[in-house]
Amino acid sequence: MTIKVKKVKIKHISNFILSLTRKDVFKMGKFVINKTKTGFTYALKATNGQTIAIGGEVYNTLDSVKNSCASVAKNAPVANIEDQTVEDFETAKCPKFEIYTDKAGEFRFRLKATNGQVIAASEGYTKKDSCENGIASVQKNVIDAEVVLPE
Repeated sequence: MTIKVKKVKIKHISNFILSLTRKDVFKMGKFVINKTKTGFTYALKATNGQTIAIGGEVYNTLDSVKNSCASVAKNAPVANIEDQTVEDFETAKCPKFEIYTDKAGEFRFRLKATNGQVIAASEGYTKKDSCENGIASVQKNVIDAEVVLPE
């Protein structure tokens, strides 16, 4: 077997290596914390800025919302998936993502921590595979996600 190797000028390789060290190449998701009249909320945003999950409640203190973000970051990557839209679904152990349909017939997910508390929820999706892609996006974007505090 013969393998052809294309010659590349060093200039091109060094530009490629420089591009890998640029900060925007290594973008990651982020938890954006907002202050409301009654407390704090958060949204998990993907690298493109789209909200992919929100906190399950309004938190009384900044520390409690930061703890919730940390819990999502810890639990999401290892969470089981329980698809409640199928007949005779098998109950999964927490932490878990639950896929369900809401009253409008849209697919949604919620993330439950090891104690069973809902720590994140999604928007409504018209297609189940879009909901599943949302879960995958959460699992990917929580890894090393920065926490952006309210100003």
